[in-house]
Amino acid sequence: MANDEETGNVTGTKDKDYNILWFTQACLDNALRLEIYIQDAERDNDTELAELFRRAQGESRKGAEQGKRLLLSRLKG
Repeated sequence: MANDEETGNVTGTKDKDYNILWFTQACLDNALRLEIYIQDAERDNDTELAELFRRAQGESRKGAEQGKRLLLSRLKG
């Protein structure tokens, strides 16, 4: 559902900036959650599932790093 109005007046942060913050935090949370899933799969000796979760964790880390870099560049600017 798209919203045509800026809601930054409610949060004090422009929507696009809030979105970058949210994205970065979601990626970091996902990387942490996937660590638990990896441990669960390893405990059950399911290497295929553990590898799937490791790859997904790597992508989450990559997204978090990209979000952090973009945030940093915008905060400096």
